[in-house]
Amino acid sequence: MGVTARKLLVVASACAAVVLSAAPVSGASTEAAAFACRVDYTAKDWGSGFGVSVTIANLGTTAANGWTLTYSYSGNQTLQQGWNGVWSQSGKQVTVRNETWNGTIAAGGSVQPGANFSYSGSNGTPAEFAVNGAACTGVPPTEPPAGGPAPALKVSGNQLTAEGKAYRLLGVNRAGGEFACVQGKGMWDSAPVDQASVDAMKTWRIRAVRIPLNEDCWLGLSGSPSGPAYQQAVKDYVNLLVANGINPILDLHWTHGQYTGNVSACADVNATCQKPMPSMQHTPTFWAQVATAFKGNDAVVFDLFNEPYPDAADNWANAAAEWRCLRDGGQCTGIGYEVAGMQDLLDAVRATGATNVVMTAGLTWTNDLSQWLTYRPVDPLNNVVASWHSYNFNACKTSACWDGQIGAVAAQVPVHAGEIGQDSCAHDYLDQVMAWLDAHRLGYTAWTWNPWGCSGGNVLIQDYAGTPTSTYGEGFKAHLLSVTPFVAGRS
Repeated sequence: MGVTARKLLVVASACAAVVLSAAPVSGASTEAAAFACRVDYTAKDWGSGFGVSVTIANLGTTAANGWTLTYSYSGNQTLQQGWNGVWSQSGKQVTVRNETWNGTIAAGGSVQPGANFSYSGSNGTPAEFAVNGAACTGVPPTEPPAGGPAPALKVSGNQLTAEGKAYRLLGVNRAGGEFACVQGKGMWDSAPVDQASVDAMKTWRIRAVRIPLNEDCWLGLSGSPSGPAYQQAVKDYVNLLVANGINPILDLHWTHGQYTGNVSACADVNATCQKPMPSMQHTPTFWAQVATAFKGNDAVVFDLFNEPYPDAADNWANAAAEWRCLRDGGQCTGIGYEVAGMQDLLDAVRATGATNVVMTAGLTWTNDLSQWLTYRPVDPLNNVVASWHSYNFNACKTSACWDGQIGAVAAQVPVHAGEIGQDSCAHDYLDQVMAWLDAHRLGYTAWTWNPWGCSGGNVLIQDYAGTPTSTYGEGFKAHLLSVTPFVAGRS
């Protein structure tokens, strides 16, 4: 919006704003967590310059401690002086950090930094604002009715929906079901999956839990518990989560099939590590049984295979063949067993009559979605979500990659970030990827809700009572408390 008259008053609300960039906010503290907020921008123009007043309102139910506002101009506006905040400018981007005396914004409260700028030519009003790296949506966090079950889910266009409204799966991974049964550790790593442990999740406002599973244990091929005992434990946990308003995502993590090729995790034919692809020998049977067990309960999501890497097995020699292997299976270069493709597994699910939402992955341990749209499996129900994983050590870890690759997929189908995290106990990368996902109205489940100690990174809790780790868990918890699964203004 250009300014053509002197002393023109312009008010711009960031109610529909998106994050300017997923890059780190220059100079911002990684300790400052995102919070539900609204930004109102007012400018008084006198021709060669103008004064601005920017109101940052805290719409959440708890105080926000520390704030950094970022926005950009489209012209040559140049900062002259600022007040009620520490103002700086780099190119077209303006950054405002709190002073020591106004760093806390009470629930329902606001702060109002201001500044003077000079300019020539046009003076457009910024349309996009971010605070602490996340978009200010202008909408306070809302929750489904207290005590209600998890909502049934359905894909509509490029949105996941619940109760007729656009919905995001926001939560965590709860590891254990993929390894404990084959490592002599019982079920769920011998850790609690009871009402008290779910209550702890609810204090974080967790609305989705991704549950990694083991093919051999479900089918009774190896491990203990296995077969019916393992299946019943999974069913019990799923039912408990659904009853508490939490959507379970059943993820097939470890599978059968001997693989000793490039970047092999183990030589064992049994499901004791991550294999590059599922096998035709057992995996369609696994998904047929899982789908039969949970069909009719559309609150449950099926994540067909955790982190495929047939491209690594092929030493990244033929991208088209690797994507075809992912979708169609068969005999794939570098893999000694017959592979089940995503189409095979989706067909196995739908043959049971199950209508559940299904997630299908990309290549390179689910970080590469560059050709997902070209090679996506065909679903007669059009009820498929693209699965994406994002860690700071992945190849696609910048906002430019996210915009060009993940955003292109999200424009056509829903995308869910089934795993996000970083290999340290900080949360700076986590904040960046969540800011981008929030801006694009996409869901995410962080790794991991297990008290394994945070020295290796990616561990959210110190105990199953939900005590967050410092600072990775603290940052993620604060962010979850600031966002809502329902997407305002979309249906």
